[in-house]
Amino acid sequence: MPWVVLTANPAQAFPASVNTKLSFQAESSFTNTEAAAQSVSGTVTDQAGAPLPGATVVVKGTTKGTSTNAEGKFVIDADADAVLVVSFVGYATKQIPVNGQSSITIQLGQDLSQLNEVVVVGYGTQKRSDITGAISSISSESFNRGVVTNPGELLQGKLAGVSIAANSGEPGAAQDIIIRGIGSLRSGTQPLYVVDGFLLDNSNTGVPTNPLTFINPNDIESIDVLKDASATAVYGSRASNGVVVITTKKGKGKPQMTLAASTAISSMAKKIDVFDADAFRREVVATGGTLQDFGANTNWQDELSQTGVSNTVNLSMSGANSESFSYFTSVGYQDQEGILKNSRLKRYSGKLNLNQKAFNGRMKVDYNLTASRTENLRPDITSTMSDMLTLNPTIPPYTNGVPTLLNTNALNPLARYNLFSDKAINHRILANISPSIEILDGLVYKLNFGVDYSTTTRNQQYKPFPAVVNESDVSNGVLDNAISGNTNQLVENTLTYNWFRKDHSVTLLAGHSYQKFLDETRITTYRGFANNNIDPIYQDHTSTTALPTAVNSEALKNELQSFFGRVNYIFADKYMFTGTFRADGSSKFGQNNKYGYFPSFAAGWNISKEAFMNNTVFNNLKLRASWGQTGNQEIPSKITKASYLEQRLQTGTGSVSTYPIDTDATSLQGYPYGIIFTRLANPNLKWEVSTQADLGIDFAFFKSRLTGTLDYFNKQSSNILLEVVPSDPVQPTSTYWTNIPNMKIQNNGVELTLNYGSDPSRDFSYNIGGNFTYIQNKVKKSPYAVLATGAAQGSGQSGATINGYINGQPLGAFYMYEFDGINPDNGQNVFRDTNGDGAILDNDRVVVGSAIPKIIYGYNLNFKYKAFDLGLNFNGVAGNKIFNHTTMTLFSKAQLAKSNNTTDFAIKYPNEALSNANVVSTRYLENGSFMRLNNATLAYNLNFAGSKLGNVIQRASLTLTGQNLFVISSYSGFDPEVNTGSAAGGIQTFGIDRFTYPRARTFLLGLNVTF
Repeated sequence: MPWVVLTANPAQAFPASVNTKLSFQAESSFTNTEAAAQSVSGTVTDQAGAPLPGATVVVKGTTKGTSTNAEGKFVIDADADAVLVVSFVGYATKQIPVNGQSSITIQLGQDLSQLNEVVVVGYGTQKRSDITGAISSISSESFNRGVVTNPGELLQGKLAGVSIAANSGEPGAAQDIIIRGIGSLRSGTQPLYVVDGFLLDNSNTGVPTNPLTFINPNDIESIDVLKDASATAVYGSRASNGVVVITTKKGKGKPQMTLAASTAISSMAKKIDVFDADAFRREVVATGGTLQDFGANTNWQDELSQTGVSNTVNLSMSGANSESFSYFTSVGYQDQEGILKNSRLKRYSGKLNLNQKAFNGRMKVDYNLTASRTENLRPDITSTMSDMLTLNPTIPPYTNGVPTLLNTNALNPLARYNLFSDKAINHRILANISPSIEILDGLVYKLNFGVDYSTTTRNQQYKPFPAVVNESDVSNGVLDNAISGNTNQLVENTLTYNWFRKDHSVTLLAGHSYQKFLDETRITTYRGFANNNIDPIYQDHTSTTALPTAVNSEALKNELQSFFGRVNYIFADKYMFTGTFRADGSSKFGQNNKYGYFPSFAAGWNISKEAFMNNTVFNNLKLRASWGQTGNQEIPSKITKASYLEQRLQTGTGSVSTYPIDTDATSLQGYPYGIIFTRLANPNLKWEVSTQADLGIDFAFFKSRLTGTLDYFNKQSSNILLEVVPSDPVQPTSTYWTNIPNMKIQNNGVELTLNYGSDPSRDFSYNIGGNFTYIQNKVKKSPYAVLATGAAQGSGQSGATINGYINGQPLGAFYMYEFDGINPDNGQNVFRDTNGDGAILDNDRVVVGSAIPKIIYGYNLNFKYKAFDLGLNFNGVAGNKIFNHTTMTLFSKAQLAKSNNTTDFAIKYPNEALSNANVVSTRYLENGSFMRLNNATLAYNLNFAGSKLGNVIQRASLTLTGQNLFVISSYSGFDPEVNTGSAAGGIQTFGIDRFTYPRARTFLLGLNVTF
């Protein structure tokens, strides 16, 4: 092996940054020069002298390694002049020369700089100090606390450049997760999720809430967010919105059991100030309306809400039987009641992670299994919210012990709770096995095979209630039965080669990935049931002529094949280079452009390791730069293929889809079926591409107590995919799919993260941290006046544009009339004549703000005094608007005159006419900025040392947590963090509040015990 360089001490031929798992290939060449191997025993402790079980001890430059036992002790064979590399999560790695010793005591200090932190990147891991891309990480110790149902809630406000907003306050509500801005029209905002190496599919699983609720947050060890193209390009086709890598817990150290239990109560955090009964009576008369007074004083927000009780129990067992085998297993139960009645989310979860080594560590097998059952019960949210805010407050909720029948024969919402149900039950299994073998020293082959299987049954039903005569589904009863199944299969093969020599370290990765998706759905609608108080799901489902059964079904199959490679090069622990390339082929694209190609390049310079930095204030200073491309294939299936529809002339219609070829035909049967296009073939449809550049600086001062990261990024999407209307009216189809020529979506901005920690060894210590992101975004060279993203709904409002993509304007731009008051003569709306032509027409609509925040921020304060811990987490946004669709629909003077309740918004203009229309305008546009105390947790760590329990209990703590304790905002709705609007043309909407489920304020008491 000609590349071997002899030194006086072979260990000195390798830099400290070299991965200690790599072997020195020429080890046998030194047989005659090395000292004889000997057995070395030792103990590894923390700063206080407590043993560290599960710490890793490796002979530097070899594959020899072991782990400490429950007492922190180890035994390893090492040469007399070898160097031991000792590491433990959360502690600074140490290199200890053996120097002929047979017994060594090693004390590890906490890793304040986190430079040795291992970060999960695509298809591997790297030390934080070696990373060239923009990656933010958070471990379980720093997760948000409280009642948490999905991984996104753990991160809210924690990471720069990552905006996480729940669409509503419903248990398990869907979330908009935006990493460095929105880069696509069709694919929404969801990043790619990777769980223990398995790439999830973001398709609908049939569950009406967040599809990630199947993951128990208690099972998660860490989450890494890959933000720039250098970090995400290895995932290629689905990484344009960023990548979220979720790593679940693994076994380590001596066997232990952990029990975590909590109980929480939730109530409506804010109520909308509608009129009470006395004010209602007064204002209805004042508007000139006819008062319907039933003599009661009812607060419908109180009647239709509840105090929700949530209970959570999690039990886990973990440990490492030896250095060759470790395990983690858990079972969990969560029962979360919403603050609306008949609103509940239950999850039963199980987790099993096994890690086995063989052949002296050359072969490894990782096995991960997640299984869950989720039960989701939902009320009729839109109707409930409308009733809660507009029902006449003089109506008594009950009459003679039963819900009062409203005089319009409408349904009393209290009766709806007994008649309506929407229940979805999801079973999901995510399992993958990853065997790997070190073929040659430094060359590792790995297979990753897994499946994500999900089935959901959802039943929405109304029991028949003949007393309501103006709603057919309610009076006759209805059942919508939906059955869906999702199968996601993954097979990946990778080869990784690690090589180092003196100051040079190289890691090569090559891989192939194949993923197959099958989504199936069948929806059956039955109408007309016997009024016997039996749920329609259990009644006869025979179809009738008057009320026929309707069946809709579909099956979608997609495949994705990928080839990828990456090279990492490090010189002298100072200079770093990363190059990545991925080729993706998707069955969603046409024959001419089935494959997309995504490269990236990145470089890093550890300036603080230069000699001229030895006596400076910097403990760390690293410069990073990257450029790369990622793709987007999140478009409907089959759109590149032609589709046809058969039609035959029907009696009484004038269909042109048939033609009397047989001139002797005298009946309909003599006419053949007509074939018409519903979609044209487009084999030239291309991948959407996101190109991103990033420049970043990582720094640390004051013995690494103050650390931070500053990044500038510029992301631009091109080849935008969209379904459009042909410009030529003579076309065989009304719409077609295309890549919009020259159109760009650009996001650029700055991210800043700062953290300061005091000396953790003192009785009183603290940590202060925060992040700040400023984003500018713009649509460029769009050939369309406006691509609507949000449209109004309701009588006289349906289809009216609220916001959209407009050339030269920010994403989610609100496009509407500017409200200029009420005309004093006729009481009608006055809108600003923006073009000065003397008429108010569509061309007077203008951009009046954006739904997307310009500023995203979060900060945390953590204090520790002896056995007490206090953590406060804040988050907020600024620079965005919210369209209050609820106000536009419900709170008008005309509604008040009809004896429907409103707020004082309806009487703001005394001279407003009852005939004045609710028009989409700035009258309903509000400031969306807010700051929230998202989470506050007080913990007391119990100490059983010296007692009999001390031999049984390792750790125990009591916690009191408050969630959503206060919000500083001028928004008049339930909560400024909202998005319940209706999408337009399949393009995701933002910043519209339409009958939103209110957000809760929650207090939780928890106990965590480790045995």
